[in-house]
Amino acid sequence: MIVNYSKVALVGAGAMGRGIAQIAAQAGSTVLIFDSFAGAAERGRGAVVAQWQKLHEKGKFDAAQLAALSERLHAVASLSDLAGCDLVIEAVVEDMAVKRQLFHDLEAVVAPSATLATNTSSLSVTAIAAGLAHPERVAGFHFFNPVPLMKVVEVVAGFKTDPAVCRQLAAYAVQMGHSAVQAQDTPGFIVNHAGRGFGTEALRIVGEGVADFATVDRILKDQAGFRLGPFELMDLTALDVSHPVMESIYRQYYEEPRYRPSVITAQRLAAGALGRKTGEGFYRYVDGAAQVAPEPAAPTVDALPPVWVSPRAARRAELLKLIHTLGAQIETGAAPSSQALILVAPLGFDVTTVAAVERLDATRTVGIDLMIDDAATKRRVLATNPATRIDMRDAAHALFARDGKAVSVIRDSGGFVTQRVVGTIVNIATDMCQQRVCSPADLETAVRLGLGYPRGPLAMGDLYGPTNMLEVLFNLQTVYGDPRYRPSPWLRRRGALGLSLMHEEE
Repeated sequence: MIVNYSKVALVGAGAMGRGIAQIAAQAGSTVLIFDSFAGAAERGRGAVVAQWQKLHEKGKFDAAQLAALSERLHAVASLSDLAGCDLVIEAVVEDMAVKRQLFHDLEAVVAPSATLATNTSSLSVTAIAAGLAHPERVAGFHFFNPVPLMKVVEVVAGFKTDPAVCRQLAAYAVQMGHSAVQAQDTPGFIVNHAGRGFGTEALRIVGEGVADFATVDRILKDQAGFRLGPFELMDLTALDVSHPVMESIYRQYYEEPRYRPSVITAQRLAAGALGRKTGEGFYRYVDGAAQVAPEPAAPTVDALPPVWVSPRAARRAELLKLIHTLGAQIETGAAPSSQALILVAPLGFDVTTVAAVERLDATRTVGIDLMIDDAATKRRVLATNPATRIDMRDAAHALFARDGKAVSVIRDSGGFVTQRVVGTIVNIATDMCQQRVCSPADLETAVRLGLGYPRGPLAMGDLYGPTNMLEVLFNLQTVYGDPRYRPSPWLRRRGALGLSLMHEEE
């Protein structure tokens, strides 16, 4: 489908508006930039042309192309100059009153056939279009910064939006070199909604005293393959951006527990510890580099005790093979001897619960997270319980560090770290599918391109097993008694039937 938006207007000459103007002109449209602040439109045009000049110097454009692009981009002085535009994209401040007034004013200027699009990231498209004579031509067209590099755009249908408008915007996004994903008008749309689990669950883990910020970041990068840990990411995006989004989505969903924010970020926001841009966030920054204390070395143990593995341990055969490879003596009796290090590998449960249910000596019991195949990770994670002896903790640490793989030892936690965070991500994503916020395929595309996860959340759930995800969540709910962990019906049904989480009903 080819869409001929020959003349496109950008209202708002900030970074987002400039980025959209750049790719719209590169797609062949004549682009007009308007901003209510005097001189802002001209400065915005100059910034886009300067960007094209840099690309020309790198050989991306020849001189003729540079000249043609520059001729397509114009700064205008008033809204009335937008009268001949086929498409107007709003990229102004995230304020409902401001946006509604702007769309009211635009409706009086442009032709009845023109499409009006909002780049809002958090406000209701339906509410923005309310009161207009033609709300059916208004849709969300949400890009991500930096626009030329973030190759995804959310096309959002308001309650009264004509489906043809969304199809045209999606096709135009493709012409601009982006992947278009279509979403219903729900809080956070796709990307900001799907991203709730990563940070909020990590904050809960730290809030429980399970591990510190750096340890949680290391675990999620080395075990699950995330490019940035949640606290590194929040420092990059800045808490004055990320915390209000947490609060907004939580409130818009009428305090749904899955999206519950944290007092940790509220306090740091109040203190001005916003992240990289202030030099201090979850980490302190010197010349832009995070100051992170080195990990302590693995303890030295004169002699390892024999090791007994719970018969209920996840991946028990793999764990026994690993222990053998690492050179430990393995006990094979029905119960551990009085000298043995006892290993458990639960899914969702904490070490305390397993030790109590299996009637193990808690002073010698240590947990290991084996939801993910050990060969696929760069780090092993162990958990103690409140009764674990120091010598047993050190023995377990020394054993699993023998081959040089990194080891983190955390305090007791249902689901360790990775199980909790991945389980929450998968659960939120599956519930988005249950709510029909978007299609499973669009959800996967949006999260991979918009959040940079190693894979989409549904593919993540399929990789680690929908049944395992269910077990993790059911057991987390048992340990914490929190409805936050209740499994989505989409996950529960597909897990019970052995179906892929991507599977849609006929």
